[in-house]
Amino acid sequence: MAFRKYYLLPVCLMLISVSLFAQTPLQLKHIDSLMLTASNRGVFNGTLLVARHGKVIYDKAWGYANAGKTQMLTTAMLFDIGSISKEFNGVSIMLLKERGKIKLDDPVSKYLTDLPDWAGKVQIRNLINYTSGLPNFKAQSDETDHELLDSLKSLTKLKFEPGSAYIYAHANVYLQKRIIEKVSGLSYTDFVNKYIFRPCGMKHSIMDADLNRPDIARAFDNDFNATPYIQLTTGFPRLTSADLYTFITRLEALKIISKESFDQLAVNFPGGESSLGTTGFKDGELQWHRHQGSNSNYEALIYTDHVQDISMVMETNNQNFKVDAIKGAILAILQDQPFNIPKKSVYLDIRDKMVKNMEQGLAFYRHIKAEGREQYDFEFEAGDLISTGKYLQRRSRFDDAISLYALASPLCARKADLSYVDELTAECYLKKGDHVQAKAWYEKALVADAGNKNAKGMITTLK
Repeated sequence: MAFRKYYLLPVCLMLISVSLFAQTPLQLKHIDSLMLTASNRGVFNGTLLVARHGKVIYDKAWGYANAGKTQMLTTAMLFDIGSISKEFNGVSIMLLKERGKIKLDDPVSKYLTDLPDWAGKVQIRNLINYTSGLPNFKAQSDETDHELLDSLKSLTKLKFEPGSAYIYAHANVYLQKRIIEKVSGLSYTDFVNKYIFRPCGMKHSIMDADLNRPDIARAFDNDFNATPYIQLTTGFPRLTSADLYTFITRLEALKIISKESFDQLAVNFPGGESSLGTTGFKDGELQWHRHQGSNSNYEALIYTDHVQDISMVMETNNQNFKVDAIKGAILAILQDQPFNIPKKSVYLDIRDKMVKNMEQGLAFYRHIKAEGREQYDFEFEAGDLISTGKYLQRRSRFDDAISLYALASPLCARKADLSYVDELTAECYLKKGDHVQAKAWYEKALVADAGNKNAKGMITTLK
């Protein structure tokens, strides 16, 4: 009997351990209920993949593949993933670095010799963490590769000294791709196919896949109007959720690039994104990784939690900015905690109305604030107003954007949010050519949050 007890005890402990961390049928049922309700509410139309302990436990599609509702989505369909795409050019840069072909401290001018003098000041390192000082040239990223190159050749002055501030400008991504092509002798598409897609077994991933392919999910808005694709630059992967999960899993397992390279890609300017979106580390080890991307009503989210060993990939062709709320609900379900099903986005339903008619848009916003709280999510009202302001700002509606930032400011609970509102207001005045007001608002941003290095860098530039 003593012999049996000695061996039974570890077996019992193992069974208890498995029961504590394995998902249950009830949890999967709750995820189904969450996604069905989110789909019926019109806040999620896409695919969801959830993995736990390295095993896919949930992989389903919800909703339609096109605006005409003539085709249902499947998990085999390809989606645009917006700015998550920049993980691929970042990884490609690191692959060249590991092969001794480039150094992160090299200036852009070492490889691209036909650019103005500013290219001698901008290092590759600045490109991958968006601190180059390069501006956004057009409001909606609707320039072609040739137009973007012409804008770069015509640029005479950076917005700030490289490394001193942060601007999320697509020119940084464009230059990375051109350097990859120059150094490798391959097109960017061929490089990614050869060194990322094929080695990772990503058989269903296609660079710049034709949006008219039958296996492409076509984007639409909440009124089921087809959304034109406005991103005209090239080098954008279109993937299934399963392939995106494969890429992230292999990347974080350090099977594509080294830990040193991964850590370098994860470096971000305070308050800004890195090439990997956002990451969290403890004692040098990755704890979590989150990256959201959107483009022409496509939206995607990747999220990994290495403490709980949970991974999620969401792809949608009907952007509603609810992927993070759904992620939070799924995490709660897997921990047997209460969860909330997201409501409709205030931002998405007011932004186009304000673009068409500012006064009518404001009237609609006040109406749903007074009477639509059961239907709309006002949990982060300040964020919705800020996002709408940025939407108007990108369309050069600077005075309207400033008025929305003024509405958002009293609603900001965190000093970082208040500082960001002041910073955005300063950007509007800068675009209007009013450097005095711009400097004053950047100074207000620093008063609200002394850690706002972006505001500090812009004040130095204005001086």
